[in-house]
Amino acid sequence: MSDAAPSRLALLSQWAAERHGLPVGEIDLRLAAGDASFRRYYRLTLPDGATRMLMDAPPEQEDSRPFVAIARRWAAAGLPVPALHGEDLARGFLELDDLGDTPLQRCFTGQAEVEAWHERAIALIHELQNRAGPDELPRFDGALLGRELDLFPEWCLGEWLDMRVPPGWAALREALIASALAQPVVTVHRDYDAMNLMVHRDTLHLIDFQDAVAGPLSYDLISLLRGRYCRFDPERFATWVESFRRRAQADGRLPAGVEAATFLAHAQAMAAQRSLKVLGIFCRLTLRDQKSGYLQRLPHFLAHLEESLAGLDGHEAFTSWLAEAFRPALAARLEGAA
Repeated sequence: MSDAAPSRLALLSQWAAERHGLPVGEIDLRLAAGDASFRRYYRLTLPDGATRMLMDAPPEQEDSRPFVAIARRWAAAGLPVPALHGEDLARGFLELDDLGDTPLQRCFTGQAEVEAWHERAIALIHELQNRAGPDELPRFDGALLGRELDLFPEWCLGEWLDMRVPPGWAALREALIASALAQPVVTVHRDYDAMNLMVHRDTLHLIDFQDAVAGPLSYDLISLLRGRYCRFDPERFATWVESFRRRAQADGRLPAGVEAATFLAHAQAMAAQRSLKVLGIFCRLTLRDQKSGYLQRLPHFLAHLEESLAGLDGHEAFTSWLAEAFRPALAARLEGAA
């Protein structure tokens, strides 16, 4: 029972003991996972061998109310989310189903398995968008899209690389926001990455959905296809995007008049927006929050960004700057930090 402030861990143990009518000395808690936030997850093993997952989310740093509200709504909609067994929002404690220790990326054992699991994950996006309405979620509006994009010049360029904002940035920023806002609004998980999909009893389950918003149709698809674990060639990427477009049109989420080239361009712009956000936020996690393990992922997302921009017209100045200035500067800085 390590890796947490003793006072919080003692409180969590006491809460679990009270919930299950056990002496505190019989509470078996083991750290299961942490994430980029201040949340920690502990596996509680009960005397009969049953297990639950306890979330410790310090309320002064993490607001668990959105998680609880979304978990209840999505469960009622028939979506695969962990059941909520108990809550203490004042202290930041939740008791949830234990979904095991298999995030989706652990199933990526070969190319065939990678593609098959991505097909299943894309099918779950359709279920999420069809079953869970976006009306009660915060709006992923132009201001929020802009704040995400601004993480790149603030943290990646300014704080990490000491570089100036490049030529073409203002035009690119405006174009990416406009493209996102032109898409239909649906429920967006907002971090639909393999690490936030748990495989339990051969079923995919959604976790870490507390930041869900009402936003662009392609956002979660892009989070998956241009996430942290895989890269796909342009043909495979375009095939999945086109299949998604057709299903969304068949379900009525996307107007029938949106052609393949238009939707692919929206997807590429969405991918560029998210890659820029990730480059910034990974630097912020490293510099401000003292989190480790994020810097080595920067080249992966730079490659995602370059692939995305290659599918868009009109941003030659920024694309040239990426190749001629940013990529060498990033490589040198990472070598110096090693």
